[in-house]
Amino acid sequence: MLRVLAIVILLTYCEAEALLAADHLSLPVDSARKPRPIRETVKQTIRGFDRLDHDYIEPQRYEFTVMMQATRTFESFLLSSDTQSILLAPDDQMKYGPYFGWRWFFLGYTFDLSHLSLFGNGSKRELDFSIYSSQVGVDLFYRRTGEDYKLREVRFGEGLDEQKITELPFDGITVGITGLNAYYIFNHGHFSYPAAFSQSTCQKVSCGSWMAGAGYTRNTLDMDFEKLKLTVEDAMSHAPDVKLDSAMMFDKIAYTDYSLSVGYAYNWVFAKNWLFCASAQAALAYKTTYGKTADETGGFDFRKVNVDGIGRFGMIYNNMRWYAGWSVILRTNNYHTSRFTANNVFGSMNAYVGYNFKLKKKYKNKQ
Repeated sequence: MLRVLAIVILLTYCEAEALLAADHLSLPVDSARKPRPIRETVKQTIRGFDRLDHDYIEPQRYEFTVMMQATRTFESFLLSSDTQSILLAPDDQMKYGPYFGWRWFFLGYTFDLSHLSLFGNGSKRELDFSIYSSQVGVDLFYRRTGEDYKLREVRFGEGLDEQKITELPFDGITVGITGLNAYYIFNHGHFSYPAAFSQSTCQKVSCGSWMAGAGYTRNTLDMDFEKLKLTVEDAMSHAPDVKLDSAMMFDKIAYTDYSLSVGYAYNWVFAKNWLFCASAQAALAYKTTYGKTADETGGFDFRKVNVDGIGRFGMIYNNMRWYAGWSVILRTNNYHTSRFTANNVFGSMNAYVGYNFKLKKKYKNKQ
């Protein structure tokens, strides 16, 4: 999927470059003839993605970059009813890998040294892909997790000893999420997201920007509630009256949400070549859901508006030739009914060091 998307983007870019190059060919034309509207539209659109105020933002001077990155992923899922709650989460995972970049395109692969496989371990499948340009950003994510979850925290009421059930492995859950988020950066001439998250520009003056966007997400949650029931009741055998709330007994919940988001981001240049960025977006998500609980013969259908969120934080040192830094991306997805609530939090933390090379022609002429 990642390779196909990269090829499509590359072909689109190359086609646009060809259109731009055609304007510079020395062909005999009628001087009074007006340029084609479509060509002009393409030119203005492509150039607009990188239109910067150079007093605030320094463009990338090099054609290529290589980078080594370490990534730590984390996730949690909180299930709760009016009287009980269960927090499930897998162990955090560390991955390492190389990356290679050319202009807008940045591709690489990280792998878990303890589980060497193409997409992960067991039922775990993870793919995250982000595009950061001056004007717009796009996030694509695909995750399928399960098998390695543990019961991290359980609450069944006051006065009960729940320590025996914490850190207990539970492989009866599978969580899936597939989504696309796109957003527009209003103050893109002065504020640079790429400076903080794709190392392709340098922010020279502290500046912020409002953002607005839209997204689509498909979530699934499969639960072996009989296994959960037995696991909980066996661990709580010292309190035989404790029973798992039937509101949390379901086979599967699948929901789709369509969201509109708004947020703000700020780049703080606190020293020469140093940058700290913080941004947050809140999304009103309209969810269409179907689920089936254990105590119902049918299902429940509901259309709810919930608040989801995404946060990005990063710090980087970049002198144009060398760069190093870290970034954190954190997402939340929520849904609820009158009897049942689920909250999914997932994200990643990256630490990286990289090197840029092959100076662009226009900068060679200035040397």
